[in-house]
Amino acid sequence: MEPQATAVAAPVQLRIADDIRMRIERGDLTPGDPLPTLHELAHQWGCGVQTARSAINLLKQQGLITGSRGKAPVVRARPRQVVRSSNRHQDEKDRVLTGEDERGRNGVAENDLGVPIDALDFKATHEVVRADSELAEGFDIEQGAEVLRRVFELTDPKEGRREAWSVSYIPYDLVSAKPEVFESDKPHPGGTQHQLYEVAGIELARIDDEVTAAMPTTVTAQLWGMDPGIPMIRVRRISIDTHGRVVEISDADFPADRTKLHFSTPLALW
Repeated sequence: MEPQATAVAAPVQLRIADDIRMRIERGDLTPGDPLPTLHELAHQWGCGVQTARSAINLLKQQGLITGSRGKAPVVRARPRQVVRSSNRHQDEKDRVLTGEDERGRNGVAENDLGVPIDALDFKATHEVVRADSELAEGFDIEQGAEVLRRVFELTDPKEGRREAWSVSYIPYDLVSAKPEVFESDKPHPGGTQHQLYEVAGIELARIDDEVTAAMPTTVTAQLWGMDPGIPMIRVRRISIDTHGRVVEISDADFPADRTKLHFSTPLALW
C-alpha cells in the first residue's frame, strides 16, 4: 500500500509526523536511522520546537520510533516475532502419553522463545480463590465455588524483562485428588494437559482461543520492556474435555509487535 497522508486539514505537528512516517514506510528511513533534531524540524517546517516535539511524540505513539530523555530518536527496529500457532494445542496433547524426557524438552521457552528453560527465570504462584461471576459462567459452576488460580512468568535475567506471562483457572474439584501436581513451583513437563490427565484422567477434545487487545499500563509496559504505542494482545484459552465440560480457562499476554498469531482451520470437503 502506498503511504498516504492523513486526510484532514492537519495541524503542523501532524504534517511533520506524516512526512516522517511516510519516509519510514517507503524505506527512505530504515531501522536505526536518526531523525532530524527538534531544531532542524522547527527550521524546516517554520514552527516552534514544542510543535516539533509533539510530532516526535506522535511517532512514538505509533510505535515507529524509539528514544528517551537524553537520547536522540531513531527509527525503531522490528523485534523478533514469536509465532503462536493453533497447532500447538494438538502438539501438546500428542505429548501427554510420551515419556517425561520428551515432554520436558518441549515448552513455552523451547518452542516459542527458542531458548532452554534454564536460560530464563521461571516463577509460578498459586492460590485457591472463589469464582467470580465471569468464571462461574465460564465453568458452569456456582459463583463462589473454589477455583485454583495459577500465575506463570518467564523473565530474561540478562535483559531484566518479561518474556512470557499467563494466568490459569481450574475448578478445584478437578485438582483436589493430587493438588501438589498443580501447585509446584517448577515447570511441569507436558503442561496442563498432562496434569489434567495424570490427576483426573481428563482428555481434552477442543480448545477455543479468544483474542482481544488493549494498550498496556505503564507498569505492564515497563515489565515487558515495551516501547510506547505498542498494544498488548491477550489470548484466552478455553479447554473443553470429551464430555463438553470446561476444565481450564487461561489468559496469556503478548506484546503485539513481538507476536504473530497463526490460526489454521481445516474445512470439510463437499
